[in-house]
Amino acid sequence: MSGGTFFERKIYQELLEWKENSSDSYALMIEGARRVGKTTVVKEFAKNEYRSSILIDFSFVSNEVKSLFEDHLWNLDTFFFRLQSIFNVRLYPRESLIIFDEVQFYPIARQAIKHLVADGRYSYIETGSLISIRKNVERILIPSEELSITMHPMDFEEFLWAQDKHMVVDLIRGSFESRTPLGFESHRSLMALYTMYMLIGGMPSVVDAYLSKNDPGEVEKAKRAILKLYRDDLMKVTGITGVNARKIFELIPSYLSRHDKSFSPSDVKSKSATRDYLDSVSWLEQSKIVNVCHKCSEPSPALDMSIDDNSFKMYLLDTGLLMTLALEKNISDRSDLYGAILDNKLSLNKGMFFENMVSQELVMSGKGLVFIKFYSEDSDRIQEVDFLIADGEKVTPIEVRSSRSSQHASLDRIVRKYPKSLNSPYVIHSKDLDVRDGVTYIPIYMTMLL
Repeated sequence: MSGGTFFERKIYQELLEWKENSSDSYALMIEGARRVGKTTVVKEFAKNEYRSSILIDFSFVSNEVKSLFEDHLWNLDTFFFRLQSIFNVRLYPRESLIIFDEVQFYPIARQAIKHLVADGRYSYIETGSLISIRKNVERILIPSEELSITMHPMDFEEFLWAQDKHMVVDLIRGSFESRTPLGFESHRSLMALYTMYMLIGGMPSVVDAYLSKNDPGEVEKAKRAILKLYRDDLMKVTGITGVNARKIFELIPSYLSRHDKSFSPSDVKSKSATRDYLDSVSWLEQSKIVNVCHKCSEPSPALDMSIDDNSFKMYLLDTGLLMTLALEKNISDRSDLYGAILDNKLSLNKGMFFENMVSQELVMSGKGLVFIKFYSEDSDRIQEVDFLIADGEKVTPIEVRSSRSSQHASLDRIVRKYPKSLNSPYVIHSKDLDVRDGVTYIPIYMTMLL
């Protein structure tokens, strides 16, 4: 959130580790979807950790700055002298940071990183959205002197930090690690917090609107502004790839509301095939707007070895945005809508939001998204398990339920079919922690601890 409130973010620790261990040899590229807070955290980091800094915003940069990269890279003394003059900032060797913000708008600057890092005078951080899209890299040599990390929306822990509820996370972690239920009152309070988190989402500008104004209308305005930004980006994608990407984006709530959430090409165009849309899905995935969950054929620790690229599910990067995308035409008064959701008075497919939330939490904790469909010996129906997590030599199967349920036939069948490959399974639901018959049931707010 450029220029907005600074919230405590976990990525700040990663920036500190880069500065301490790698900044002499590598620039740091921070990727992420638009509006996840990249610029804000980098500006705060520069202010706190460096003697001086220069931020070059390539989405709005003068020709004078561009000419430095085009005409003066061969003489870095001149390059840095003129850069300091333009921004009226003095740079100090090994004590100053230069930030290339929204570097995807000027790929030549990204290519220059090789020479700038080799020079050794200053440290460099790049930020970018759509950074992997083909047109942003096809004419440049991507520097090997570049480390990359991905920034996501705020997770539940960061959402709690923003409200100065640091001790709540310790309570959740203690219950999870000891496998001890929290009890009715504590659990109910935490589920209320988590429901609000799902409704608000983790985009910093939306969280800021919620905390500073406490007005559902302002929260929705912030979310709709982000969705408009994503739609505007999609409008810039040319050809059939763009046409299909725009259709698929709007169809995501429809896919997630069904029992079988897998992508169906016929929803985009009748008698079409999945292969017709792979470029469009790839664009959505590379933009970080969508998290793609691929189907695998076998629950082995090397999950990537059994991926079926033609069968997948798609989740939105942020469940708060999904709420708005799915309910844009539901109720005109946003206060009524929020109240109905929080009071459980709105007929709502909670399962789709729970599953999107779990996908989001898994991605934010660095895990890939994989699900499995399989046949079992005691049923002629295809079985499906929502998520698989590779964990060392075994795989952990996970099912998501929006309410407590002791029925989990697919989990039972996958455990029977692959007993040597699997850890004990989890069911993520809306009730308190419980362990029964080899299955661990955890409330959804503990997903971040998996």
